[in-house]
Amino acid sequence: MPPVKKRTELNFVIDCTAPAEDAILDIQNFEGFLQQKIKVDGKTGNLGDKVVVAVGDAKQGNGNKIEVTAQAPFSKRYLKYLTKKYLKKKNIRDWLHVISTNASTYQLRYFNINNDEEVDGDDDE
Repeated sequence: MPPVKKRTELNFVIDCTAPAEDAILDIQNFEGFLQQKIKVDGKTGNLGDKVVVAVGDAKQGNGNKIEVTAQAPFSKRYLKYLTKKYLKKKNIRDWLHVISTNASTYQLRYFNINNDEEVDGDDDE
């Protein structure tokens, strides 16, 4: 009898809390984008049972998070690529970037823009 292969499920989270609270990013639209663009077996829109994309439960406080559950050959880096592609499509890539916070989580954050211009009080010279 051949050995039974275990299905390894990978869980990834994309935390969109900051841009979603500022109404810059539409979570439902982003979820739909991921469902359309994720490739399984070389075909887009072919999620089947292998990949599940869902918005987190708002009652538990993670309504601004997208959870992706996939079977073994699935890259976290691919989610980062698709997230950056979505940000570019919506023309908000200039203000947001994708940061890995731990082994299974990405977070969308604003760039830190510090104005180094000092305001001088002596403008009358």
